[in-house]
Amino acid sequence: MTLDIHTLFAILAMAAATILTRISGIFLLRYLSIGEETREALDAIPPAVLMAVIAPTALATGWAETLACAVTAIAALRLPLLAAVAIGVATVVAARMAGL
Repeated sequence: MTLDIHTLFAILAMAAATILTRISGIFLLRYLSIGEETREALDAIPPAVLMAVIAPTALATGWAETLACAVTAIAALRLPLLAAVAIGVATVVAARMAGL
């Protein structure tokens, strides 16, 4: 396996951009006051990203995965993100064991 210098540079640049974005968010929030509407909008981002990630799975795979995606979407409305993902994983396991 060979490593192309351009590929390595692209990976390092993406890693740096990700790290700098996260760190800048932490530092900027120290100096900004966030209103209730903004906080609610920021709290809606993780479930929205979760749905964007699992939606193709729901539409392109079998019944077990589609059921698990629906259960995960419903769970994400009220539960923390990690709990919703865990419930989705458990649902797909149970559905596959049931033969769906």
